[in-house]
Amino acid sequence: MKLISIENNSGIPKYKQIIYSIEKTIENGHLKKDDKLPSINKIRLEHSLSRDTILQAYEELKKRGIIYAILGKGYYVKSTHVSIQQKIFLLFDELNIFKEDLYNSIIENIGKDAQVDIFFHHFNIKVFEKLINDCNGNYTKYIIMPTNLLNASYFIKTLPVNEVYILDQTNDELKSYPAVYQNFKKNIYEGLHKEIIKLKKHSTLILIFSGFREPTGIKIGFENFCIDHSFDFDVITEFKKREIKKGEVYIIPNDRDLVSVIERSKIQQFKIGIDFGVISYNETPLKKIVENGITTISTNFEAMGKIVAQMALNGRNEQIENESSIIIRNSL
Repeated sequence: MKLISIENNSGIPKYKQIIYSIEKTIENGHLKKDDKLPSINKIRLEHSLSRDTILQAYEELKKRGIIYAILGKGYYVKSTHVSIQQKIFLLFDELNIFKEDLYNSIIENIGKDAQVDIFFHHFNIKVFEKLINDCNGNYTKYIIMPTNLLNASYFIKTLPVNEVYILDQTNDELKSYPAVYQNFKKNIYEGLHKEIIKLKKHSTLILIFSGFREPTGIKIGFENFCIDHSFDFDVITEFKKREIKKGEVYIIPNDRDLVSVIERSKIQQFKIGIDFGVISYNETPLKKIVENGITTISTNFEAMGKIVAQMALNGRNEQIENESSIIIRNSL
């Protein structure tokens, strides 16, 4: 049976006709999983096509996860699910409650014709490098959360330039890529400024900032706000068993530090929102009820997921700053 059909005057690009022929053959059951496809040379000779045209078709099918290649042997059927039009590589730093909201939003908005494979680099550049190298060429789109990893841009630039989308954090080295990102420097400055009257009633603003996972923009925006508005402030790398003083306000990007502050307040028999203040970063459902409500500065992760999914599906090349707000509760 002839697997590839080409019409010279159809107006459809010939590489797409090759893709369509293989899809139809799989759908009809004439090609099954692990069956070998015609060689590039065979198709080239039979249909007077260029090698590049056939490679383009095979590479597209490979990226969608429908075929795979064995070096020196040829191409084989990997999956019979030809309805998958997009196969997306999604690289997160870690999974937590608000990143789960982001992931769920991407899945909800990406559509049924796309397959999303999620990976985690856990802030480790070697893991980041390996995942990029191993998956390069196997996906139609790459959505990547580079965080503040040193040299992340070097490995990202090895990927197909028109298939990469940057998520959550970007930088000058990645400014040529479409992105949906947070402006951490601006967001914390504006969030604190909206509650400046309440903050003026406190003695000192303290940012707990380890500098490992947290975006540096948070620290810069915090310091700029305190200097511009003449606040006494401090930046500490860890809380541990620090003694809380009345009138302090703690700005806490990491939820582990939030737990430590709450535990310490109970030991000292201090009431959050009365004896001292707390502002947490990133909204989660628990923060609505813990200690009668924790004030948060947070981006809208559901909106972020929806935007990046639509960008990937439609091939939009934009850099979009995701919205952020401060949600006032009893901790301030």
